[in-house]
Formats: sequence, C-alpha cells, structure tokens
Amino acid sequence: MSDAALREPWEDLHRQREAARLGMWVFLATEVLFFGGLFLGYSAMRVAHPAAFAEAARETRFWFGSANLALLMTSSATMTVAVRGARAGFAGMARWCLLMTALIGIGFIAVKGVEYHLDLDDGLWPGPGFALGMAPGQIFWGFYWVMTGIHAVHLTIGIVLVLRLALLSWRGLIGLRDNPQMPVVGLYWHFVDIVWMCLYPLLYLVGRT
Repeated sequence: MSDAALREPWEDLHRQREAARLGMWVFLATEVLFFGGLFLGYSAMRVAHPAAFAEAARETRFWFGSANLALLMTSSATMTVAVRGARAGFAGMARWCLLMTALIGIGFIAVKGVEYHLDLDDGLWPGPGFALGMAPGQIFWGFYWVMTGIHAVHLTIGIVLVLRLALLSWRGLIGLRDNPQMPVVGLYWHFVDIVWMCLYPLLYLVGRT
C-alpha cells in the first residue's frame, strides 16, 4: 500500500508528504487572503453602521449557529483521530472516524439548509421586500449570505474529499498509514472549521453581547 501511494516525480513518501503539506499550506494562505478580504469589508461596514448591524444581527438564529459550531468542533476531533489513527496503523479506526467526520459535515449542511429556509421565509434576503427595510441591515445580510454560502461550498468539498478517502480505503484501493492525502485533507478540514469559528461571532453574537 505504501508503494501504491507514491506518485511521480517523488522518489520516497516522506518527500511526497512534505510537498503535499507545503502545497496545501500555500493554498490555505490564498484562502486566508480571500476570507480576510470579506472579513475586512464586513468590519469596515460594521464600524460605519454599528447600530444597524447590531439590529440586523439579532435576526440571525443563534441556536442554529451554535449547533453548527458544536458540530464542526466535534468533526475537528474526529478528523484528528482519523489522521493520527492512520499514522499509527489503525486503519479501521481511521476509516470509521473519516466516515463520522463526513456525516457530521453533512449534518452541518442540513442544519444550515433549514436555517436558510427559515431566513427566506422571514424575508431576510437583501433586495426588494427585505423584512428589516434598512440599507445597512441589507449590507449585513448580504455579507451573511455570501460568507456562509462560500463556507458551505468549502465544507461540501471537504465532505467529498473525506468520503473519497474512506471509501477508497474500504475498497482496498489505497492505504491510509503512509498516504500523503490524509494529513492534507485533515489540514483542509480544520481550516474550514476555523473559518466557521470566525464567522460565528461576527454573524451570531453581534448585538447580543
């Protein structure tokens, strides 16, 4: 299985793993710049319209955001166990933890889908007929939809990557212990979780503290 994980032009798995990690860190750096731009724009608008942002934020569904925070924190734990279990040679435990991680991620998407449905029912989509009727409030909700939507896309990609590893391992097509994909997918998953930890206070705690 170790030889099967080796890809050209690498001559050994150690160098391949290090290159994969470096590539993922570079990719995550670009993602930080991307989300950082959104956070900067949000912060500027919040400073310009503090009262309106606080009022608009009080319409977000605190318990939905909190439930999803708990789900992703739990998924970080299962992903960590999967990576470390694979490194220690516990392939079965690693596969089950990968599956649990993906299922928790799907649970997050399901909760977010219900929340989106309720938000739309309450007229919280910026534009004509916006329920709160104030321009700064529409700006807040514009950031809400864009940032949570982009995060959901990233999480969906993570779910696909995690499920792929679990299914390929179950079918005996790849090994997990020396596979460079394990730590790389783990890094990506933790990054997505960290982004939600940043979005949660910005979107759900403003106006409530």
